[in-house]
Amino acid sequence: MAGSLDFARDDERVDLPSRQLARNSEMSFAFRYRAFIVGLAATITANLTAFGQPARPEASSTPAASPSATPIFFADQTLVDLKQLRQAALASDYAFKQVAHLANNIGPRLTGSVQAAKAVEYVADEMKALGCDVQLEKVMVPHWVRGVETAELTQFPGQAAGTTQKIVLCALGGSVSTPPEGINADTVCVRDFEELKSLPREKVNGKIVLFNHSFDKKIAAQGHGGEAYGQAVVYRSDGPVAAAKLGATACLIRSVGGADYRIPHTGQTNYEDGIPKIPAAAVTAEDADLIAYLAAQGETRMHLVLTPRTLPEVESANVIADIKGSEHPEQIVIVSGHLDSWDLGTGAIDDGAGVAVAMETAHLIRQLHLKPKRTIRVIAWMNEENGSRGSKQYAKDHASEFANHFAVNETDGGADHPIGLNLKAKPEVKKMFEPVAKVLQEIGAGTLNLSEHIGADIEPMEKAGVPAFSPMQDSRFYFNYHHTPADTLDKIVPRELQENAAVVAVAAYAVANAEQSLPR
Repeated sequence: MAGSLDFARDDERVDLPSRQLARNSEMSFAFRYRAFIVGLAATITANLTAFGQPARPEASSTPAASPSATPIFFADQTLVDLKQLRQAALASDYAFKQVAHLANNIGPRLTGSVQAAKAVEYVADEMKALGCDVQLEKVMVPHWVRGVETAELTQFPGQAAGTTQKIVLCALGGSVSTPPEGINADTVCVRDFEELKSLPREKVNGKIVLFNHSFDKKIAAQGHGGEAYGQAVVYRSDGPVAAAKLGATACLIRSVGGADYRIPHTGQTNYEDGIPKIPAAAVTAEDADLIAYLAAQGETRMHLVLTPRTLPEVESANVIADIKGSEHPEQIVIVSGHLDSWDLGTGAIDDGAGVAVAMETAHLIRQLHLKPKRTIRVIAWMNEENGSRGSKQYAKDHASEFANHFAVNETDGGADHPIGLNLKAKPEVKKMFEPVAKVLQEIGAGTLNLSEHIGADIEPMEKAGVPAFSPMQDSRFYFNYHHTPADTLDKIVPRELQENAAVVAVAAYAVANAEQSLPR
């Protein structure tokens, strides 16, 4: 997607006809003659102007320093080191080994689970093995567990006697449960919040509401997966509250994502104080269409069973691993990803890949015996998916140090090919990053883009004005797997993971060794 493209047609590369060549020759002579006349006139004018003027002293052999000289942001040696980092990242399998262990050996890492605790221990040990200064910073996290989740249509138009239709779904994170025996209720299908609000309360009260709002696969296919996700995910987060306000007994949403293989898509939902908490689940795209089709024809009744539980909070931790700066150890450059994942898949792309890329940054710096001027801090965040407790705790514990947080990164968009860097910073920072972009252009990742937001876990630092960056990744396919049972290691292309590691390591080391402060 990045890099120069040659669009010249074959017929534009053939020799020009002799008539065209002759014309070009005539034009060339005309331009040369005109240039000669203009140059001669300029020379005569200059000589006439200077005639009779006193002789000027000879210019000094040492030119005066220009007060507007362009400041140096990166020393020559730093640029050499950046190229070394890029090449080392493309030759390393360290990041892939880390994400493979997190996804396959440890598995899904839902906050509060024993797998999440094991992942904290594993990453801490790996960072200690690299010689980093490692701390586990305590975080109290929610512990929600998935239970039984089944649904079937028990009454619908055209039904054969004695039959039902199975509905494939999964509970949304944080959902309350149905009664053990489940709920039996009619379904009401709406496309959006406006259509729901247009219904009288009696049409919704006591029923199961389905928000059948489609993920926009067209704009996702054009590389705007994040925008498509943002348009649809609001129904996952706010749908249950909107339905409960009109008396619904449960809420279903159409799964938020682009894969149509009858795969449900989980994620956190929100409740509001003073509004009844109703069970919430995501049905597959195919089943959402099925329900909508039947409900349009007549009464469509569902039996729904969800038995998730919210257990007492659990003590967990953010993993903090520092490579101390050689000149400004108090100034911090963060590289990070979140260690927790949803439980349907194994959390390879969300966000084992981000953690592995951050770990690779430390690995490469140690491998090449580089000495960053500022401290590079690797963070594996806990609880991004269902509460962001890790980032909130870090903000609480370190807010007084944000002035010395020089730049922050979070990688939480999978592991597809990066085309450049997203920057949440002043426009001047984009100009400063141009030498970095030139280094990254060798792997097609030289685009610089000013962004409004970089990552959920680093948002408190973004709001404090700390410059932030992340890989700008190909987002066409990420939401086919995100938060689904298909989030598994096979979705990661090793070469593309290496490219992401190169982008993060190069950008992080560049700012850690920058000759100037980044404007805020």
